[in-house]
Amino acid sequence: MEMDGLDFLNTPPVKTVRFGGSVTETLAKYKKGDLSDYELLKHQLADLEIKDAQIINWLQEFRSCVTQLNKDHEQLIYTILRIPWVGRSQAVVEEYMAFLSNLVSAQTVYLCPCLKMVVSHFTPSMFPLLGPQPYRKQTASRFLMPILQENFPFIQKSSRTLECYVHNLLRVTVYIPSIRRDVLELIIGRMLKLDVSVSRSDIEEAEEPTEEGLFAMDEEVSADPSCRTTVMAHPVAERLDTLMAVLMAYIKDVCHVDGNELHTKEVYRDLLSVFDKLILTTHASCHVQYVLFYLCSFRLALTEAFLDHLWKFLQNMSQPAVLRQAAAGYLGSFLARAKFIPVLTVQACLDLLVSWIHHYIDNQDSSGKQVCCDVSLHGPFYTTCQAVFYTLIFRHRAILENNLKTGLAYLQRLNLERIVMCQLNPLKVCLPSVTNMFAAITRKYQVVFCYTVIERNNRNGLPVLRSSAGGDNMTGAKEDEDDFLCEETPQTDSTVGMTPSSYDSHLHSPSSVGSPPFSFHKPF
Repeated sequence: MEMDGLDFLNTPPVKTVRFGGSVTETLAKYKKGDLSDYELLKHQLADLEIKDAQIINWLQEFRSCVTQLNKDHEQLIYTILRIPWVGRSQAVVEEYMAFLSNLVSAQTVYLCPCLKMVVSHFTPSMFPLLGPQPYRKQTASRFLMPILQENFPFIQKSSRTLECYVHNLLRVTVYIPSIRRDVLELIIGRMLKLDVSVSRSDIEEAEEPTEEGLFAMDEEVSADPSCRTTVMAHPVAERLDTLMAVLMAYIKDVCHVDGNELHTKEVYRDLLSVFDKLILTTHASCHVQYVLFYLCSFRLALTEAFLDHLWKFLQNMSQPAVLRQAAAGYLGSFLARAKFIPVLTVQACLDLLVSWIHHYIDNQDSSGKQVCCDVSLHGPFYTTCQAVFYTLIFRHRAILENNLKTGLAYLQRLNLERIVMCQLNPLKVCLPSVTNMFAAITRKYQVVFCYTVIERNNRNGLPVLRSSAGGDNMTGAKEDEDDFLCEETPQTDSTVGMTPSSYDSHLHSPSSVGSPPFSFHKPF
């Protein structure tokens, strides 16, 4: 029998009847040893077909007697935490959040279970944009981070799962800014695992167009290059690309809130701390560092602060040589490929680097010891030389274009010939691509003639002592890995390659560089 389009026999009855007494009465009976209404209450709360109005009614009653819900009622609380509240009406969500807030305020023993329940909904679902209620207590922050770490999805999960979890993690930092550095460290740590798990060559091979893609219609391409619509073929690259977009969107939104410069400085300090702790110490990281580079593009003061930080790190003799080399590599590639850095700033940094190199040569000459080409002994020196050569490859036109005579006089003052001709023989150690391009440019402007040294090195076949930690690449990174994962390539004006491993990437086109790309999904 059907009535008004409904199958009466097969349609479950609408649940409007509630069995048992009020929550207060039920708890009072439980205290006296009468468990019948208590068990009935738990059974009704566990009903998956429970109606919104009934949930709200119960939650309001629980809030009125939350001080009675001590450790003895643990099973009842766990039943409430399993109520399917996500995806229900906004009234249910707000009432549930208010209950959680009252519960953890009155009964701190339930703080961790409540946090775990909320965090469990960070992955794909109809998870609402929560307010600060469940995180209101500052004491929750020290319990929250272990839960966030424990529930972070495995990096091989889908892009959507990782995107949702990371997005909600970053939303938490809006409510609890004190844990932002820890959250950024957690996210970037996972992103680095993705970054180093696949080589750039593998990604490029996967992204090569198929025969079907060679003749794609122009109408299929979005007119807005900032919109990320293309899914990358390589699954790891797609996951990393998704997380980069989410993190960059977060940085943009946080740093542009009401034009408050304080937010930008705080985010910079947090990211710089993560950079020193994780990125600088990670071998073969190619893409994650673009997050900090993108932030530096907001203001010249941030760029100069980052350059100064790397410069001080390079000079610090108490730091391990491999980290000083990494700092020099980032310094050189950032100067070379970040188009937003003014020429005057580039020249000021070159003056510092070249002065440090000459001072290093002076110390070796005055030591009275036999000087040989040994990366394990002089690793920071060779990386600094390569940083200078690499910077000049990409920025020499900017130095010379306004006034050729003044620019050439500046290059002559650097005394590059002494660096090239010194007994430490940096051209023997530097990457061949950097050496050859630097030699071609300096010969063109008659600044220094490198080919005599290059030919002598090739003829003699001098062995170069390598550091066991760095292999054949003194920068501590793979030569062929570089550039941010996105639809654009370094040949466009919208990308840069700013990693220690970018020395050997796209040297055929030093003029086609710019600032890092970004794509934003949703506001924070």
